[in-house]
Amino acid sequence: MHQSDTIPRRSIVVGGGAAGFFTAIACARADAEREVMLFEKGSHFLTKVRISGGGRCNVTHACFDPRGLSTRYPRGERALISPFHRFQAEDTVEWFQSRGVQLKTEEDGRMFPVTDSSETIIECLMNEANSAGVKFFSKRGVESVKQRDGGGFEVSLTDGEMLLCDSICLATGGHRAGETNSIPESLGHAIEAPVPSLFTFHIETPWLRHLPGLSVEHVEASVPGSGLRERGPVLITHWGLSGPAILRLSAWGARILYKWNYQFPLHINWLPDKKQEQIATMLQGMRDANPGKLVINTPITPLPSRLWEQLALSVGISAETRWARLTRSEAQGLAATLRQTEFPVRGKSLNKEEFVTCGGVPLKEVDFKTMQSRVCPGLYFAGELLDIDGITGGFNFQAAWTTGWISGHAMAGKQTPDALAKSS
Repeated sequence: MHQSDTIPRRSIVVGGGAAGFFTAIACARADAEREVMLFEKGSHFLTKVRISGGGRCNVTHACFDPRGLSTRYPRGERALISPFHRFQAEDTVEWFQSRGVQLKTEEDGRMFPVTDSSETIIECLMNEANSAGVKFFSKRGVESVKQRDGGGFEVSLTDGEMLLCDSICLATGGHRAGETNSIPESLGHAIEAPVPSLFTFHIETPWLRHLPGLSVEHVEASVPGSGLRERGPVLITHWGLSGPAILRLSAWGARILYKWNYQFPLHINWLPDKKQEQIATMLQGMRDANPGKLVINTPITPLPSRLWEQLALSVGISAETRWARLTRSEAQGLAATLRQTEFPVRGKSLNKEEFVTCGGVPLKEVDFKTMQSRVCPGLYFAGELLDIDGITGGFNFQAAWTTGWISGHAMAGKQTPDALAKSS
C-alpha cells in the first residue's frame, strides 16, 4: 500500500461488522478489477455476529414481504421499503444457502444457522471475503477522511499511513453518545443523538423478585401516556422484566423513555385475550369447582402457578384463603390486577451483550437507491451508523445485509439487481 497523487480504483470500507463485510463482498464481486479494502480498529471482526442470539446468530427473520418487513423498524420504516424490494430476508436466506449455509426458522420467525453456531456465519463471511479478493485488516482503524478537491478521498489510518480511494463506505456501527472525531460530521453530515433502543426494564416490586427465570408466553405490556403497547412473551429476571414484548416496547419507545430518564409506570395485562367480565366468570367458575381448595394453589390457565400465587398475595388474599371463603372485594381485586398490574420502572439494562441504538446519520441525508451521501459524493453508509434500528428478532442484521448489498454495488458503479443474479 502506498500513497499516490492519482486516485486508484479503490473502495475502502470502515468497520469489520456484518454491514462492513457485506458491503466489501458485494463491491468486490460486482467489480473484480477494483481493490476493496476493509479496516477494523478492533482486534476481531464480526464481534456482534459472534454474540448475537446467545452465540447462535439470529441472521434474519422469516418475513418475506418487503413492505411488511419494513414495519419492524421504529426508525427507517419508510426509507427501507425500496431497498427491501431489491434485497430482503428471502434474498439473505438464498445468499447464505448458495454458500453452503442452511438456515432454520423458529416458531417466532427468527432464523438461525442449522448448526446453532454463529461461527458458521463468521466462517462464511470471512471465506467469501477472501474468495472475492477483499483485503481486510484488524487493529487498523481509520483516523480521518478528507475529501479531495479533484474527487476521491484521503484516508488516514491509525498507524499513520495515508491511502487514496475513489469511494468509501462507513459501516462502523451505532454512533456512541459523546463520540469525538466523528467522520460523518467531518464530511458535512449531521448526527441524530444516539440513545439505546433495545433494553430491559428495572423493577423493584418485591414480589416480582421471587420469580426470576419465569416466562409468561402471552401478555400485553403498555406504558400509559405514551401510546406504547405490545403483546408477546415476557421474562421475569432478577432485576425486572425482559423478553420480546418488553424489548419491542423499548425499541418503539426509545426516545420517549430516554426523555423520561427510564422512570415510568408499566402496565401488564396477564390475560390480554379476556375481557373483565370474562375473567370474573372464570373466577366464579373456579369458586364453584374448587370450593375447598386454596386460592393460591389453583391458578387460572394459562398462568404459571408461581405467578398466580404472587398475584393473589399481592392483592391481599391470604395464603390460607379457600375459594369458598373468597370475598367479593378480593375477587374483584384479583380480576383487576390480572387485567392490569402496574409496575414502577426505575431504570434499564442492555439486552444481554447486544448494543443497539437509534440515532446516527439522518436518513434524509442519504440516497437509499445507492446508500450514497447526499452531502458528500463518493461517501456511502451501511448498517447501524444510519438512524435505523429494528425490533429484536434478526431485523437489525437484515438492515445490515440490505444496506451493505446496495452500497457495495453502488461503490462498484453497478446497479443492484432487482430480481436476478442476487446470489452472485
